[in-house]
Amino acid sequence: MTQHSPLIQSAPHTIRSKSLLAISLALTLGLGACTTNPYTGEKQASKTAMGAGIGAAAGGLIGAATGGSRSAILLGVGIGALAGGGVGFYMDKQEDKLRMQLQSTGVSVTRNGDNIILNMPGNVTFATNSSNISPDFYRVLDSVALVINEFEKTYIDINGHTDSTGAESYNQTPSEARANSVAHYLESQKVVPQRIVTRGMGESQPIADNDTPEGRSLNRRVEIILTPIT
Repeated sequence: MTQHSPLIQSAPHTIRSKSLLAISLALTLGLGACTTNPYTGEKQASKTAMGAGIGAAAGGLIGAATGGSRSAILLGVGIGALAGGGVGFYMDKQEDKLRMQLQSTGVSVTRNGDNIILNMPGNVTFATNSSNISPDFYRVLDSVALVINEFEKTYIDINGHTDSTGAESYNQTPSEARANSVAHYLESQKVVPQRIVTRGMGESQPIADNDTPEGRSLNRRVEIILTPIT
């Protein structure tokens, strides 16, 4: 099982939070509150937009100033933590909704303590030797985004895995690229980027026999691990 640390991870682990970028964007929105929105052509709501932008920027700075821990960064953008007996109940409700949304999709939902693991095998995620999301997989990710946006008090770790075909050094790159592809798509569905960390595991964690086509397909997978913020 992947070990989760409350602190930002180093390479090959890739932090997607990019708090300084978030701060810059928030300030841009705030300071440009009286100008025309370049995306919509509409005027910004001056005081509201400025307040939101400056507030988000200040929150991001708080997260950075407290050592850059994941929980501090999320607190800085307005996502608080769970406490006590509420943790299990919160994850129970999230698990129930994920199981309902992901029925008959080929994605398994596993509960491990207070963590939820979504296992997305290669036959529903990516074509062989590709990090481009399969067309049918977008609908699955839409369902995931719907639930994890509702239950925002969780870390989202996205781990990419490959089979053992080819050199181990080669397999590291597509595992990272696939995890990043899933992360990018979830972000496009309004999942807060600061919640997400991606990791490329290469061929190091097989769950099936790499000597069979069926086993290799199972090993070519993406796992999304949801951990409560406490």
